[in-house]
Amino acid sequence: GAMSVDSITDLSDNASKLLEALQLSHPHELDLRRGLGKKMLSLNPITWQVPRIVDRCCKHIETYGLQTVGIFRVGSSKKRVQQLREEFDQGLDVFLDEHQSVHDVAALLKEFLRDMPDPLIPRELYTPFLSTASVEGPAQLATLQLLLFLLPPCHSDTLHRLLRFLGEVARHAESSRGPDGQEIPGNKMTVSNLATIFGPNILQKDKPGEKDAGAMSFEDSAAIILVLQRLIEHHQTLFTVSPETQRHVLRRLFQTDPDVIDYLLRRK
Repeated sequence: GAMSVDSITDLSDNASKLLEALQLSHPHELDLRRGLGKKMLSLNPITWQVPRIVDRCCKHIETYGLQTVGIFRVGSSKKRVQQLREEFDQGLDVFLDEHQSVHDVAALLKEFLRDMPDPLIPRELYTPFLSTASVEGPAQLATLQLLLFLLPPCHSDTLHRLLRFLGEVARHAESSRGPDGQEIPGNKMTVSNLATIFGPNILQKDKPGEKDAGAMSFEDSAAIILVLQRLIEHHQTLFTVSPETQRHVLRRLFQTDPDVIDYLLRRK
């Protein structure tokens, strides 16, 4: 009498709200190319939902731009950025290679995040996320993690991809020495610099064009930068679901949604 389904959403029209808030996956089910190895537990076990434009912009900069000084600060060609934007908007399979300017791709990524109809961290979570700036010690990271669990899967996956990328950019901020002793210039983009640039695009209180949109108190601005710094610095830990949390959720699901438990166990 077992069912055969392709996704959890096929189980019933009344899908578990708990599972929707915290989707679970086992480490061996993950594509290890995602970069965090066996300790990483996906919050979205069905499919990896990252917009093509975000993933390709990140990959382009990771490949060609990590040593570019002042990336995200240096100006770009508005005409070329607009052309790339239109190609993505038309659904074309845009291929970014060494012929594209790193600064153009960086500007495109910032524009996409800034102009999302609903920001990467939804507006209803703006105040809760900012409130973590006043929390100290381990409780701050614990609170941030619980808030991340509330993100819709697409937002969660995309934020994870972006934070992983920003962490990689920050690791190349300082100059270093190559194997032959030659100096490899740093890009000067520290975690603090990246948080200052990306924070207002990811955490938005008001919709663009609304009254008072863009007006932000000094306290909010400082909190946004601090929160994004913590997200970049600790993204590996924050996006790891502890075994204790998994067991707690699975116990709850066993009582409320046994069909979901059956589905997860058969996938395992």
